[in-house]
Amino acid sequence: MNHPVGYNADHRLRWTEWLPWVVALAVFFLLPDYLSLGARVLTYILFALSLDLILGYAGIITLGHAAFFGLGAYVTGILSAKLGVNDPLLQMLCSACAAGLLGLATGALVLRTHGLTQLMLTLAVAAVCLEVANKATPVTGGADGLSGVTVAPILGLFRFDMYGRTAYLWCLVLVFGGWWLIRRLIYSPFGAALTGIRENSVRMHAVGAPVYKRLLTVYTLSAAIAGIAGALLTQTNQFVGLNVLGFEPSGELLVMLILGGVGRLYGAFVGPLVFLIAQDFLARQFPEYWYFGIGLMLVVVVLFARGGILGISDAVIARMRRKA
Repeated sequence: MNHPVGYNADHRLRWTEWLPWVVALAVFFLLPDYLSLGARVLTYILFALSLDLILGYAGIITLGHAAFFGLGAYVTGILSAKLGVNDPLLQMLCSACAAGLLGLATGALVLRTHGLTQLMLTLAVAAVCLEVANKATPVTGGADGLSGVTVAPILGLFRFDMYGRTAYLWCLVLVFGGWWLIRRLIYSPFGAALTGIRENSVRMHAVGAPVYKRLLTVYTLSAAIAGIAGALLTQTNQFVGLNVLGFEPSGELLVMLILGGVGRLYGAFVGPLVFLIAQDFLARQFPEYWYFGIGLMLVVVVLFARGGILGISDAVIARMRRKA
C-alpha cells in the first residue's frame, strides 16, 4: 500500500514535510521576477492535490476534472465582470460551492459506473461544460474569453499588485490550507476507508462499508477544491478563457501527477513544479517542439520510475541506506 511521503504511525509532521513551504517562502524573497510563474505553479499544485485525492487514494479514474476547475474559474470571472462582486473570499466561496454541486450531481451518475464507461462519462461532463461556456457568449465571453475581471484587496488590506507578490502569497496560503485539509483527511479513518476501496472495493462492500457514499463524498470535496484552484487562476490572471475547460488541462494534470507520483500526496507538489518549469524553459528554447521534450520526459519517468519522481528519490535513499 502506498503511503504519502512523511507517513508515520502517529501521523505527526516530519521535518521534511516543511521543506516545500520553506522553499516556497524562499522563492518569494529570492526570485521576485518569477512570482507570476510561481503563482501558476501553486495554483496547479492545488488542482493536482484535488485530483490525487480521488485518483491516488480512492482509485477514481477521470479525464474530466477540468470541468470543476473551469467552472470555478468562470464563476469567479462572471461574479466580477458581470455582477460586480469583487471580494476575493466571496468569489472563492461561490466557486467552491458551484464546483462542489457539479461534483455532487455528476458524481451521483459517474460513480455508479466503472472502468472505461466511467472514464468516458467524466470526459463527457467536461465536454458539455466546454460547449455551454462556448455558446453562452453574453455571459462567458465565448471564444474571446471573459475580461474585465477585478479583485478587491484581500480583507481590505492586501491589494493585487503588478509584481505578483500578493497573488503569490494568496496562492500559497490557499495551497497550504488545501494541503492541510487533504493530509488530515487521508490519515483519518475516512482516508483509510478510501484506500481500502481503491485496493479492493468488493471486500469493503463485504465488511459493510458504505462504498458509494464515501466515494461520492470525496468526489464532491475534490470538485470543490478544484473549483477553488480555478478561482485562483482567474483572480491571478484577471481573465478566463475556454482553455480552462476540456481535455487538455485534464490531460496535463494527469501527466503532472504521473511525473510526481500518484497517491503520494507530495507527488502533487513535485509534478506541477517540474512540468511547468520544463514547459516554460522548453517553450522559450524550442517554441514549436516543446511538447516533444515533455513527452520524452514522461516516457523516461514511466519506463524507469514507476512511482514518479518521488519513486526515484525513494529508490536512491533506500540504496544509500543499504550501503550505509
